[in-house]
Amino acid sequence: MSPESVSPPPLPVVWRPKKGRIAAYGFAGLIMLGAVLMAVFLSEPFTLADRLAMVGLGGVVAWVLHLLGRVRVEADEEGVTVVNPLRVHRYEWPEVLGVTLVDHEPWAKIDFTDGATVGAMGLQGSEKDRTVRQVRELAALIRERGEASETR
Repeated sequence: MSPESVSPPPLPVVWRPKKGRIAAYGFAGLIMLGAVLMAVFLSEPFTLADRLAMVGLGGVVAWVLHLLGRVRVEADEEGVTVVNPLRVHRYEWPEVLGVTLVDHEPWAKIDFTDGATVGAMGLQGSEKDRTVRQVRELAALIRERGEASETR
């Protein structure tokens, strides 16, 4: 199947990694459960402050895992939103030039008219065929709605 034969999906659409989400939120749940259980069953000389600190540390680790689990790429009528762990990038369709997924790269990259290239962690290279399909769908949307005339 050639990239040009993929038709654009109906909008709005959200692409997110499946395995990464399962791992991130699964480990976050396990860490919080473990922190709470340790806080409950810790014996003396540990104080209430120690127990609360343990749960707090588990919460911080779970929050970091949430940041990794929330990554996604969203497309709607107005443009593309790339949600990475620490930053959210929003671009209108005319600003989007193309999307690339290179073998052995951790995620796809989206090129923009301002010269920026943003890594789209929501399109994980580790999910091979699924991500190739998602990248082709996004590329079809870019061809349909963006001002870029060339395929990348």
